[in-house]
Amino acid sequence: MIALPSRLPRLLGTVAGVASVLIAVIVWLVLLGPFAALLAQISPHAIRATLGAPGALDPLWTSLEASAVALVSMILLGTPLSYLLARGRLPAPRLVEAGVILPLLMPPLVIGLLLIFVIGRTGFPGAALSDINPNVFGVNTFFALVVAEFYEAAPYYVLSATAAFATVDARLETDAQLLGDRPAAAFAKVTIPLAAPGLAAGLAISWARAMAAFGAVLIVAYNPAGLPLQIDTSFIENGLSGSMPYALLLVVAALPLPLLAFLWAARARARSASTAAGL
Repeated sequence: MIALPSRLPRLLGTVAGVASVLIAVIVWLVLLGPFAALLAQISPHAIRATLGAPGALDPLWTSLEASAVALVSMILLGTPLSYLLARGRLPAPRLVEAGVILPLLMPPLVIGLLLIFVIGRTGFPGAALSDINPNVFGVNTFFALVVAEFYEAAPYYVLSATAAFATVDARLETDAQLLGDRPAAAFAKVTIPLAAPGLAAGLAISWARAMAAFGAVLIVAYNPAGLPLQIDTSFIENGLSGSMPYALLLVVAALPLPLLAFLWAARARARSASTAAGL
């Protein structure tokens, strides 16, 4: 056997490290290229002139409020569904999964057209809701905006949460119940903490998707206008110069939560890996 020079492994490690850094730089340049172009094409004066006008920030508050309500709805409705799917406790689980995936396969504009039959007067549910109060539950309402964002973003959370729950060993839940915990307590103490990184990633993606929802929103919730619709309106009325400040505002509003969630999830996975390696 030919002995390798003692410096060769160190040299190979250095080359691998430099290559990893170069690849990361290239990836960041490619992914951040559009964002860099956005910053290059906008001036502080344009930001102040556009966003400093009376009522200019109303679309921001509308988007934040609607996305927050949609996200809470996803947690309340999607988390139990995801857990049951992961544990195989639903009848016809493949049919349920197909129903979750189907909105991802449909263009958002088509989703908006179909939602008219749900919250508009055309269909029975929408007609019944409109009879309660059309200014609250009809199309072009805050309720319609939340529903449109929910339909565009919820599948991402359900699929991510299902994958996260599937990584948790069911025997750990059984052991917790044998030690005296009720199923709900075992779920809260064992399952949720272990699945938390995957759940956080799913929520981050869903939040960003809800904040940026446009196709379905354009059909059923043109008013009150959130940031995506405000960008479209400003672009039509004033061109790039009028829409760029709102585009920057959407990025600034939508990205912090996903970035924090992904960083926390990465650190949580690293801690879990370190703990497992130390056992």
